Amino acid sequence: MAKRTVEVELSTTGLDAQGRAQRMPLSAIDDSGSAVAVAAPPSIEPELVGEHMLINIGPQHPATHGVLRLVLELDGETVVRCIPHLGYLHCGFEKSGEYRQYNQIVCWTDREDYLNSIGNNVAFALGAERLFGIEITERCKVLRVIAAELSRIISHLVWLGTTCIDIGAFTPFLWAFQQREKVYLLLEKWVGARLTTSATRVGGMAADIPSGWMEELRHFIKSFPHTIDEIDRMLTRNAIWVGRTVGLGVMTPEEATNWGLSGPMIRASGVAYDVRKDFPYLDYETYDFEVPVGTNGDVYDRFLVRMEELRQSTRILQQAADRLPDGPVNIDDPRVILPPKSKATSEMESMIHHFKVVMEGPRPPIGESYVAVESPKGEKGYYMVSDGTAKPVRWRIRPPSFVNLSAIPKMVEGHLLSDVIAINASIDIVMGEIDR
Repeated sequence: MAKRTVEVELSTTGLDAQGRAQRMPLSAIDDSGSAVAVAAPPSIEPELVGEHMLINIGPQHPATHGVLRLVLELDGETVVRCIPHLGYLHCGFEKSGEYRQYNQIVCWTDREDYLNSIGNNVAFALGAERLFGIEITERCKVLRVIAAELSRIISHLVWLGTTCIDIGAFTPFLWAFQQREKVYLLLEKWVGARLTTSATRVGGMAADIPSGWMEELRHFIKSFPHTIDEIDRMLTRNAIWVGRTVGLGVMTPEEATNWGLSGPMIRASGVAYDVRKDFPYLDYETYDFEVPVGTNGDVYDRFLVRMEELRQSTRILQQAADRLPDGPVNIDDPRVILPPKSKATSEMESMIHHFKVVMEGPRPPIGESYVAVESPKGEKGYYMVSDGTAKPVRWRIRPPSFVNLSAIPKMVEGHLLSDVIAINASIDIVMGEIDR
């Protein structure tokens, strides 16, 4: 009986031992219309012997999220080795801070992680206030919690939107940036700036919230979860998204701990470390919120952790809005805080205090301090050493982006070239706090 051989399907869903796509068996149809198995032909391509190839991703590439250069050694499209190169930014924040008064350094913290500007402002102020021995007011504490959580939402939304672009989804990017704009409008009404806020001062804030601001915040708290749910429906069970994220860049709990990871990076690996819970500050121990953790430590779990953190930050904002007390936002200490402008222009003593604080700067006692906070990217720490003058002898930053990025050679090894983009995006880096 004659047979007509017809090729009906080629599938690339399976990989052989060398990582190549497998060719599925061919089918044959006889004259009666029944399928008959036909022996598969030889492999699509013979075993090729070639040299490894070096390619550069960055330093000028949108998928590196800053001036990061990744030198990849490839065997075909499989990454054999990854060497990250830094040093293309030349910010010099730490050394510059040694020549600035403490309140002047606040402006530098904006530029480190510019997606967490006001969060960095809060972190630096807490470190300086420990050095000065200052206890801030209750209203200031709650306002700083609101600032930090709004900043976390901004950072996670930028990460979410840009990661969607990296992997190939566009619509969630627009939804995320629309919500980010709403937060920036809130910050602009509060401190007059959007990206570089410079909102804190040693002993308080640059400004109290304006009239009607809390009502706008409550409206955002009420409407924001709807967008998160929509993005969740779009991505979490999307076959393409799952296929591009599951099993990539896996870090076990032991590996994540040994590499010093923090933030969503270590929590996605199943380690429930959060500075707000383990080393509370700003009375975070009195807020009711959960620390989301993953199980597999891959790109997909990092996505899930950050999505849940958006919900938890909204939950914290609601509690902070409900408990915001009346009272002053700044401490009553003319050696540190500027007097009201009305007094500085009408009272000689207030004018003198204004002049000394601006020209000479507040002077902390001799000593050192270190304060860590839970930034959107992980544990952010500021270390300061004082010799009793108005400028720190040493200012040292513990940037989570730098430490988390150090693990990228481990995470991308053995993966395909296209997977490097997704893995790098999952780390959520900003080069400003890496090349500091």
